[in-house]
Order: sequence, then C-alpha cells, then structure tokens
Amino acid sequence: MKVIDFQDANCKHCYKCVRNCKVKAISVKNEQAHIIRDACIHCGRCLEVCPQNAKTFASDMDRVRGYLRQGIKTVVSIAPSYLGVLDYDKPGQVVDALLRLGFYEVRETAEGAAIVTKEYQRLLAEAEMENMITTCCPSMNDLIEKYYPSLTKYMLPVVSPMIAHGRLIKQIHGEDVRVVFLGPCIAKKEEAIGDDRVFGAIDAILTFEEFEKWLRREGINIHTCEDKPMANPATNINRIYPISGGVVRSIMENHPGDGYQKIYVDGQEACMELLESMEKGELKNCFVEANICAGGCIKGPASNNWNKSFAKASLRIQGQVAHAPAAEEIMNYELPLEKKFYDRSRTSKTPSEEELREILRVIGKNKREDELNCGACGYSSCRAKAIAVYQGKAEIGMCLPYAVAKAESMSNIVMDTTPNLVLIIDKEMRICECNKIAQKFLGVSRAEALESYIFEYIETQDIEEVLETKQPIMHKKVDMPQIKLKAEETIVYIEELESVLVLYQDIRKEEQAKEKRYHLKMETIEMAQRVIDKQMMVAQEIAGLLGETTAETKVTLTKLRDSILFDDEEE
Repeated sequence: MKVIDFQDANCKHCYKCVRNCKVKAISVKNEQAHIIRDACIHCGRCLEVCPQNAKTFASDMDRVRGYLRQGIKTVVSIAPSYLGVLDYDKPGQVVDALLRLGFYEVRETAEGAAIVTKEYQRLLAEAEMENMITTCCPSMNDLIEKYYPSLTKYMLPVVSPMIAHGRLIKQIHGEDVRVVFLGPCIAKKEEAIGDDRVFGAIDAILTFEEFEKWLRREGINIHTCEDKPMANPATNINRIYPISGGVVRSIMENHPGDGYQKIYVDGQEACMELLESMEKGELKNCFVEANICAGGCIKGPASNNWNKSFAKASLRIQGQVAHAPAAEEIMNYELPLEKKFYDRSRTSKTPSEEELREILRVIGKNKREDELNCGACGYSSCRAKAIAVYQGKAEIGMCLPYAVAKAESMSNIVMDTTPNLVLIIDKEMRICECNKIAQKFLGVSRAEALESYIFEYIETQDIEEVLETKQPIMHKKVDMPQIKLKAEETIVYIEELESVLVLYQDIRKEEQAKEKRYHLKMETIEMAQRVIDKQMMVAQEIAGLLGETTAETKVTLTKLRDSILFDDEEE
C-alpha cells in the first residue's frame, strides 16, 4: 500500500510536484503523476505544493475508530510538536479532547525521546564512530539509505523516539494494547507499517490534520475541554525534539563534552548538501542532527502548520519546556533500541550517449545551445530530463519549450495550409494576426500587416458590427472588389482578447461554377425549345400529308367499291 499518491482526475500537467521533489521520486505516465514508492523518502513536499490538492493519503482513521468501538485499550503517543501546532489555551486541553474521543490514555512521545537521548549519549561516550547522524527522522533515514548508502555506517543504530515509545507503552500495558501515534509526519506511517525492522511497535498513525477533522466531526471544541495531565512522568528537555537543534540540546543537557562537534541541519537541500560534504570526507568527528522538514517536525507536512510561522511555533514549544533531564523513572526502562541501517538504493539503467542524444533530438535539442535547461519539466537540465525519459519516469511532452513549439508548429501548419483568409482584428481595428493566404490577398508581408489597420484594405462594416454587438456573423456572402475577392464571411467575437476572428472563404470558383451551370441550363433549355418547335413542325407536316393521303385513299376505295357493285348489277 502506498502511503501517499496523486488522484488521477486532478493532475493538470503542471509538474510542480516534480520540480519540488529533490530526489525525483515521481513518475509521469499518460500525463499523470505517480509516486515511485521505493524511491520516495516520504517528505510530503509534493503534497504541500500540489495546486490541485490532488494528494491521497492512506489514512488509519477507520482502523483507530474501530479499536475504540470494540472497546480495545488504545493509548495515544502524541508528538511533542503538538505544543506548537495545535490550537489550545492550555496543553492539557488536548489530552482531555483525546480522552473524550475514547482513548484510554495519552502519553508524550517525548518519553521515547528521553530513552533515545540516553542511548545517543552512551554511543557518544563510546566514541567508536567517525561521524554520527541522528536517526529520529524517517525521511532523513530514507534519504541516506536510498541515495547516500555509503554513509549508512554513520547512522546511529537506534530506533526513532516513536518506535521506542510504542515499545515502552506495550511494556507498560501489555502486548494487547493498541498504540496510536499522533503527529505531523507522513513518513512515520511508512516507518510504522513498511519497515520490518520495527514492525509491531506502532499499530496506527494519525496526523494532526486528521485529529482536528475528527474533533470537528464529533463536535468537540478543545477550548472548552479541561486541562488534564499526560499519563507519563515529566519529559522536560526532551519535549524540544521537534524544533531545529532539539536533539542536540537534549543531549547537551547532561553530556556537554565528548569530543564530537555538534551541528544540526534542517531542510532537504541543506541535508543533501551536508551528506555530499560527508561523502567527500570533509567532515570528521561530527554529531549531526538532521531533519528533512525545514524548521524541524513543527513544520511537518501533516501538521496543518507548514504554511504558518515557524518562529511562533518554536517559541511556543520552548515556553512549555523545562530545561532539565527527564524524570528518573523513564530512564529505568530497558527496551530493545537497536536498528541497523543498510543500502536500499535503486539501480536504474543509464542511457548511452547515443541514446541520450536521440531522446534530445526528438524534443528539438539537436545541439548544446538548444538545451535551455529551463527546469519547467521539473528536472534541472535537459539531459537529466532525457535520462528520466529513458528510465520511464518522464514523458517527452513534459518539455515546455518542446510542447509550445509543437503547438505553435501545428497551429502554424493549420493557419498556413487552410485555403481561407484568417485574421484576428482587435477593437482598434488593428491586424493582430493573419495567415499566409490573407497576406497574399492583402498584398503585404506579415510584419507589414501587423503594423496596419484592416480598414486600409477592405470594407469593415461587418467587423465593426461584431466588435460592437459581440454577436457573430456566419456564412455571409460578400463581394470584396478592393482585393478582388468574393467570399463567404464568418466573424466571431473573442471575449478574452476583445478581438474578432475573421474568416473569408474564397468562393470565386464556386461562383464561376455556379454561373457556368446556369449558362449550361439555359443552353439546354434553348436546345429543348428548338427540338420542341421542330417536332411541332414535323408533326404538322406529317398531319398534312396524312390528311391528303387519307382523302385520296378514300376516293380510290370508294371507286373500287362502286365499280364492283355496279358490275354485278349489269350482269
């Protein structure tokens, strides 16, 4: 199951997610973005920047509510970043709100942080590692294992505070208890359900966004809740983990000198820069606190606070922190804390120079100067984009200059191959665009046309009418003697441009053919009339001849009859 992905229906070809993904763990297929799970570090940045809100998040809300409906003892491990993220009057009101939802107990993940801090201090004292990188941030852990695997030897082999706390709660309440982590981090879900090394410590993940929606659904207002205490002993300085430098400050509270330089970085670019420096061997004897989210966990992608003031949230947390070690009873627990990190990098096929050049050629990058490296596609260079195309992560059409050039080319082909005159005229009657056939009839070049007015060439009464009324004129026959053209005229108003699209279809051949057909009809009629007249004359002549012949025949036959009759009488 993917923790995060994008909805197909809402992706709008903007590639903003690709541009903002530093590890390029997003593939685009059929113009739709998808997250590549085994390449993703689950920082959630793509979801924050998506302008279409096309994110999908695998929620555990139904599972958690199912635990509560069934009466299963369920304990919340709440990340200390709630102090700077959630809206309350007193911190204890958050505890009461969770209890009202049906949770058995609410404990701070800072309990786990205290135990992890103690383990970090032990490793610092042993001083067996050349460099040490904290492993509290699951996104940072993914980044190193997947993209800087040579540095896994510097990763502190310790579980995160969330995992430590889940194991602590199950040790306190028994293995049948359900532990729900509530925090600002998407990567925590992948850590809890997708990492076999720590599976089982946490049963479900809820984000602060989901928690706030749940409260609204149940009609619970935090501001009217009671101020109730956490179930855990005082965690004190360990509550400062969610802000930049919080881990270092927790360690330094009782462990100031150990021979390691303490530094902290946050934000993905800064973390990658540090890792690259470490790969080059530029850092020695450093203890590095690293967080992928700029500003630390209080700026987590599921905090509903990533676009709010980091300084305000940081000060709010620090105001709730007692600068003292955690209560002694927390430190007395013995838990399995070891976690080994290893190379999880992906192997991707690499194109040859010839294959790369062929891909670049398809998108019009025939020589080096054609490679604009504009970054609109989300990749830093045209060559990086071509490699992504070869690896099946990107599509040819993602290149904006290529797409624009292709669209313009297609548009120009249509404009220049149509036999019709096509012009765009603005409200000032200026010619804004015209195709080649229009230039031919107007007798000017495109440059000359764009510097002139349409009324310099033809009558403009119809154009003025459409500009004024915004009502189209369709298929009107017009005679344009100025440019020796008879045409069928169509004029359409373009709202966005406050201009009109004018099309003139040359109908001279049609008119000529029509006239020819007319003359042919007239000639046919005349021929038919002559034939009729001649037939009438022939008929009359035949009738006359028939009349004379009939009379002669009658006389002859009569004489013959009489002669026969009279001859009989004489005998």
